[in-house]
Amino acid sequence: MKLFKFNFNLESLEKYQPNSLRFFIVMSVALVVIVGIVAMSIFFLAVRGGEQTLVPELRGKELAEALLEMQVKELYPRIQLRYSQSAKDKGQILEQDPVAGTIVKAGRRIRLVVSQGVIVNRVENYIGRNIEDVRIDLQALAASSGSVLLSLREPLMFDFSSETPGTIIRQKPEPGSDISGPTRLEFVVSRGQENTLVTVPQFVSLTVASALEQIGKAGIDFEFSIRERHEGEKGETVVSQNPPAGVSVTSNVVVYLTVNTPARLGDNEIFGVFEYSMPKNPYPLPVRLEAQLPSGERTRILEVEYPGGKFTAPYHLPLNSVLVLYLMNREIYRETAP
Repeated sequence: MKLFKFNFNLESLEKYQPNSLRFFIVMSVALVVIVGIVAMSIFFLAVRGGEQTLVPELRGKELAEALLEMQVKELYPRIQLRYSQSAKDKGQILEQDPVAGTIVKAGRRIRLVVSQGVIVNRVENYIGRNIEDVRIDLQALAASSGSVLLSLREPLMFDFSSETPGTIIRQKPEPGSDISGPTRLEFVVSRGQENTLVTVPQFVSLTVASALEQIGKAGIDFEFSIRERHEGEKGETVVSQNPPAGVSVTSNVVVYLTVNTPARLGDNEIFGVFEYSMPKNPYPLPVRLEAQLPSGERTRILEVEYPGGKFTAPYHLPLNSVLVLYLMNREIYRETAP
């Protein structure tokens, strides 16, 4: 077996060692310099930051609108939620920091205080307010809070009083009572004075348009009927009424009015009486009858405070007009004029 001979020359190693050490030292120094340059570049870029921008006025705006404005300015939100004094404030910016007009660097975070709506912990004083206005407020409160904290006990209770019909005269729980959970409000609502007397106006000989206008102001219950025009009569007028003019009656007494047909009716026109049976109300509510003409135009026929029952109103319209009945500005019925 042949053995290889390995000669270790110490002098050769000592000859090359100084060059290798020098190379290592140079490379180490170069690496440190490069790392230092990179670090200094990052530092100065961070110190310089972005461009300056003007903080916009965000208070009173909806959150979505405010965020869009901030996006344009390259600003970012830091949002805080807070209850406010009004249900209408929900989703709006109540406060901001920094304030509008401050010059900041792009990328700055702006603190926004956003309304969560109103928090209710006590029963309000509803006495003296109109029941329909309170209904709207309670609906808005439920929509803003996401839960039905206060609701009305139905049916409502009514009583005669000197207050305007529809006014809340008593409530339970009492104003200022603490709320610990969902609460039902019990109201006693005024139906007006008992046996209030009104004087029946003069309707005979009035045109239909004038009679409808007079009814809107009189505060009386009424019912219309039609008969054919007699020879020598002026058409489309009130020819009889019961009770007669000048008589004092209670406000719930029905005044019956008879009108005659027009002297002339076009081929594309119709004259008739609109009829609709409404539920009886404890007090008169605003009712409006409109007509939508084939041209798309709308015309008002009658607007009156009405207690309910059989609602009637004469009309003279183009064929295919649509009659629309509203109760408290809410459509409850429509029909095409026959």
